[in-house]
Amino acid sequence: MRINDDEVGQRTSFNHHESHRSLSVNHLRRPHPIELRSQQAGRCLLKFDGYRILARIEGADVRLFTRNGHDWSAKMPRQVEALKALELDSAWLDGEMVVVDDQGVADFQALQNAFDTEHDERITYYLFDLPYLGGEDLRQLPLQARRATLARLLENTPSDLLKFSADFNEPVDSLLDSACRLKLEGLIGKRADSPYVGRRSSDWIKLKCKQRQEFVIVGYTDPKGSRNAFGALLLALHDTDSGQLRYAGKVGTGFSATTLDSLHARLKPLEVDKPALPKPPRGAEARGVHWLKPQLLAEVAYAQMTREGIVRHSVFHGLRDDKPATAIDLERAMPAKRAAQTPAEPLGSLRLTHPDRVVDASTGSTKRQVAEYYAQVADWLLPQLKDRPVALVRAPDGLGGELFFQKNAGQLHIPAVRSYSKAQAGQAAMVLNRADSLLGAVQMNMLELHTWNATDKDFDKPDRFVLDLDPDPALPWKAMLEATQLTLTLLDELGLKVFLKTSGGKGMHLVVPLTRRAGWDEVKDFSHALVEHMAGLFPDRLSAVSGPRNRVGRIFIDYLRNGKGATTVAAYSLRAREGLPVSVPIWREELTQLKGANQWHIGNLQARLAEVDDPWADMAKTRQSITVRMRKQLGIA
Repeated sequence: MRINDDEVGQRTSFNHHESHRSLSVNHLRRPHPIELRSQQAGRCLLKFDGYRILARIEGADVRLFTRNGHDWSAKMPRQVEALKALELDSAWLDGEMVVVDDQGVADFQALQNAFDTEHDERITYYLFDLPYLGGEDLRQLPLQARRATLARLLENTPSDLLKFSADFNEPVDSLLDSACRLKLEGLIGKRADSPYVGRRSSDWIKLKCKQRQEFVIVGYTDPKGSRNAFGALLLALHDTDSGQLRYAGKVGTGFSATTLDSLHARLKPLEVDKPALPKPPRGAEARGVHWLKPQLLAEVAYAQMTREGIVRHSVFHGLRDDKPATAIDLERAMPAKRAAQTPAEPLGSLRLTHPDRVVDASTGSTKRQVAEYYAQVADWLLPQLKDRPVALVRAPDGLGGELFFQKNAGQLHIPAVRSYSKAQAGQAAMVLNRADSLLGAVQMNMLELHTWNATDKDFDKPDRFVLDLDPDPALPWKAMLEATQLTLTLLDELGLKVFLKTSGGKGMHLVVPLTRRAGWDEVKDFSHALVEHMAGLFPDRLSAVSGPRNRVGRIFIDYLRNGKGATTVAAYSLRAREGLPVSVPIWREELTQLKGANQWHIGNLQARLAEVDDPWADMAKTRQSITVRMRKQLGIA
């Protein structure tokens, strides 16, 4: 399916307020004396067993989007009408679609059946956040301020299909105990002063009454002595180390008669001859199994998981159609903050010449301070250099002198440098795998490090591609954020996991890891097609053609870095610019909080490293390839 203009616009709007500039200043058709107030207490909300849905309201135009940006408005016309009745000129509302049973407990399978049978009158939209209102971006306001405003908006709603999700300021233990006794799924604890982020962050925690998890369905068994459509579903998760699917057990209970028939109809077309598991179950576990393409997700509750990763006492709760199956793994807590890494090699072992030479006159930074910086970030930086050809930007006379871009070791005296001839790599190349090599490059007046998209394991097969968003310098930072969100939306739609970093200059870098399969030309052609597709959808914002004339008022998405021998500045590298800014990996949740691509520099990066885990720690574990489906989605052969 080709991604069209409307589709990408809808998906982008899920993450960013696209029509911000066209909104009326008078955002409410009827006056509401709404006052935004900041409160500092922590709050717990009920964890709903439903579908997360974001509502976009533009007057009479109301759209409902899943977390992946799919437009589900047609599935819930009554909820759309209820939102229209709020008579808002413009807003974004965040909440959960839920169906409750006769005892008032949310029933996920009943919700799915309501979608399948078009009985949306049973669906209640529980609203818990308000990221935008009347053209104003409220995401940086405290949670309690946003919720207070949302509560006022819903005070006089005439529909029972819209409800405000109340919070509780009681001891967590007693709240969780009550929630579990009421057979609820659990609680969500949120900081009252936290900003709005579209994804999970360290400002909120999930407290479950029982283990619950999405699993990839990789097979099913025949029924045993009954008229059921099937017996049990075989489940799998993506291994966090290898990225491959691993067997996680079966689920054979929790199916209603309606679910059995409708689910079986969706399973049959996905049957394949061989399992999608590198290590499938054997013996009795595999006897009579119908193997499936790993495309469907099951929401499953279970009592425990064995050391081997097999679920016990599992119960089926429904299919998840609002998430892709490409990266489902075991749910874990958000990574804890850690102390800054200590340098792998002390600076004392390095003999610097001219250590007091000023490299950057604007800050007074010296060659010694540059060396100390690279020693301090070595544990973060070296994984980005490992086995990867690197080019150096050298400044023998500081930023005020001539800069040299050097791709081979030449006459440089760098310890333990690994050199490759043109015959080996197609061009001369060098690899710096050790801390003493890194600091030796600093002794040779290196400021920047630029790396290939391949390693010396196979120079002819790239293991990533990079999209460098390079703006017209006159554009505001907001335009860069919008362009990044647009590009992320398309990559999400293609099913590609992406890692972000600031450029250290004006732009953003989106890095997409790949399994080494395709050659340079194939990867470059794919990235070129992707960029041309984006520029075709948004010609007034984005350009696929390099050169200053072609990016006036626009952002050039540079795909040219994906050719053999082309390089991109390495993560955690300094930039040879005034202030010595740094190219820094970020969590996707941090994107909207960025103030610029150069906000971290030689003087303040250590404070950041002391506060966060490495956002790129899992990049090497990511397994994905450019597929025929992705090419078709972009309209290329």
